[in-house]
Amino acid sequence: MNENIERPSLLQTYTRSFSPLKNRNLRIYLGGQAISLLGTWMQTAAQSWVIWELTKSEKALGIVVMLNSLPLLLLAPWAGGIADRFNRRFILIATQIIAMLSAFTLAILIQTGLIEIWHIYVSALVLGIISALDFPAQQAFIGDMSGMGQVRQAVTLNIMALQLARMLGPALGGFLLKAVGNSISFWINGFSFLVVIISLMFVRSHQAEHKGGSSRGQFRETVDFLRSQPRMIDLMIFASLVTFFGLSIFNILPAVADHVLHGDSQTYGLLFGASGAGALMSTLFLLPLSQAAKRIGLIITAAAAWMGTFFLLLSQSSFISLSMVSIFFVSLGAPLVLTTGLGVMQLMAPGDMRARIISLFTMLTFGLQPISSIIIGYSAETLGTQNAILLNALCLITGASLMFFFRNGLRQWELKPIVPPIISSKGN
Repeated sequence: MNENIERPSLLQTYTRSFSPLKNRNLRIYLGGQAISLLGTWMQTAAQSWVIWELTKSEKALGIVVMLNSLPLLLLAPWAGGIADRFNRRFILIATQIIAMLSAFTLAILIQTGLIEIWHIYVSALVLGIISALDFPAQQAFIGDMSGMGQVRQAVTLNIMALQLARMLGPALGGFLLKAVGNSISFWINGFSFLVVIISLMFVRSHQAEHKGGSSRGQFRETVDFLRSQPRMIDLMIFASLVTFFGLSIFNILPAVADHVLHGDSQTYGLLFGASGAGALMSTLFLLPLSQAAKRIGLIITAAAAWMGTFFLLLSQSSFISLSMVSIFFVSLGAPLVLTTGLGVMQLMAPGDMRARIISLFTMLTFGLQPISSIIIGYSAETLGTQNAILLNALCLITGASLMFFFRNGLRQWELKPIVPPIISSKGN
């Protein structure tokens, strides 16, 4: 080995993470995604406040999240197979159209004063079904455009767009709630889907050839493959811990804004904005640098423990400034666990199995939200909002510690792709 080979500087490592943007198709698609995601997060913030105004119930907030994420758990065995078998572009266009119609329907109901909580429940369930089909297709479609040589960077860029929208959307949504009313964010979100649909019509991609077989057989094949990959199992466990005990806390932020901080919709928007700001900073700076690190196990363990520590601080805070700081630092860790998991699992997966593995990843992580959302809502109403956050924080720290000390090979794990790239990293 030549020891004189220069290792890339931090600046070179960082700038290299943006190299997929040289791909015209990826630029067009991510641009459309950024606009749509901004609308989505504006609606997310507005919808949570609408629910709170209608019910004043943490349970109702949890039920909406449950209905929105339950299909991720139930449909995963089929969703990944569908995304691997059929044209992913057509799947994405169809899901965007249905999501657009759902947003417009809620906008009309809110603006006319006819909105009831069951309308939001039905919409959440429909969008959950759409998300179950959309998510594995979308993540695999990004790989189709970027190629396996740059899939981690491409996934990170997509998450950057998500986190930028997550930072700006709730803050803008909170402002519009107070200045204009509840319905405007739903209208904006509905029109934003048109941008994604147009971008999907203009991009080109290369989808790996499907080998065939029944959906049930494909799912069994995917599970058998994962059983032989202990590090992929580790990624799923950590993502599950962060989703179940960490992200579920964000479901009760309206209660934190009202009951704990004695604020209003603008307070809620600031808390959500602080979360988006932390996640954006993590995605812009920490994730690109972490891609050059070899010890993936150490990174995700530290990130999960970091999140639990600052959730502890949030559980003790009764000041908006301290709560915002706590949420900001919590949100530095989540992208390191979830985005690393998505990117690395695509890199390690066989080409014709990527969507199925992403779907299984979704089922075992975000699919747990129906359970976690009900638990956090119930515990917040029974034990108090701050005690519920404290309990989840302790569980997250304990889970990360147990994984670190007792999961064989995790601390020594160095990322080495086990499957060669299936397509060129150059744009089409």
